Amino acid sequence: MLSSRLKLVSGGINESGIEMMEQPLEKSLEESEVEVVLRGIRIPPQPQILVDLHMQMAMPDFSLADIAELISRDVGLSGLVMKAVNSPVFGMSRTVSSIDHAIGLLGLNSLVNIINAVSLQQTIADQSAKTLNAFWDNASDVAVTSAAISRRLDLGSAEEAYTLGLFHNCGIPLLAQKHADYLNTIGQAYQMTDQRVTDFENQMINSNHAVVGYYVARSWKLPLYLCEAIAEHHKADLSLQSDEISQANKKNLLAILKLATHLCATYRVIGSSGIDHEFESYGQPVLEYLGMSQIDLADLRDDLLDMGLVTL
Repeated sequence: MLSSRLKLVSGGINESGIEMMEQPLEKSLEESEVEVVLRGIRIPPQPQILVDLHMQMAMPDFSLADIAELISRDVGLSGLVMKAVNSPVFGMSRTVSSIDHAIGLLGLNSLVNIINAVSLQQTIADQSAKTLNAFWDNASDVAVTSAAISRRLDLGSAEEAYTLGLFHNCGIPLLAQKHADYLNTIGQAYQMTDQRVTDFENQMINSNHAVVGYYVARSWKLPLYLCEAIAEHHKADLSLQSDEISQANKKNLLAILKLATHLCATYRVIGSSGIDHEFESYGQPVLEYLGMSQIDLADLRDDLLDMGLVTL
């Protein structure tokens, strides 16, 4: 069975085509277990536009104008990015009319995070069964709600919160491609009252969607703290209780994500459950980290209802 630790193999390319990173996670898999986790799973490669984008950004003399031109060449991707950027949750004072304009307002790194998020969703969704349509709808809801919560609480980057919202469960459709009964397994996992979601997955399939999602995010070159947030999103209570100041970005994102998945009823969409057992068991550390009470949570829900972002 999988260890509860996550240790990255240093250097090299594994059989799934993913470059293994050297940075260790706080909780790590044994090296031999990494291959078990990824065996039979094809990590989707970045679209060529993103490969070109990262290469351009690595050049010492790159210009923002060249970056904007490169992104704009992909009309489909540009359209998705502009739709996301102009969403009310990002609080733009006026409509963003071009990629160049978006870079100027958001900054290049924030825009690249959004590009990564919408590209991954498009790439995996194109390969997913129609039965996952509700899953992708919920991922979009969580992303938009995460960005709104970030702005509402003035906590962290709304763009990174949006990215995590779209990316955090990306391991689910990949595992569904490998295991015929996986959607039933993950559904049962969300219904557990005495076990974490990922622990149940480990028990049933010797892998879990959070670890797979971590490796997807590393392969797509997301910031390390975003990757670690994906790996730890079903153990957020433990991460939030850490005293390490250096982990502030990750902890902020995790706290926002757990509120968003609770308010967007991910437990109902994926687990067909009427109760968010995870939030009932581990939600209090999230609220304490954010300095929120149950009344504050209810007020936040009402605000998001008024914005049309969540439903009762």
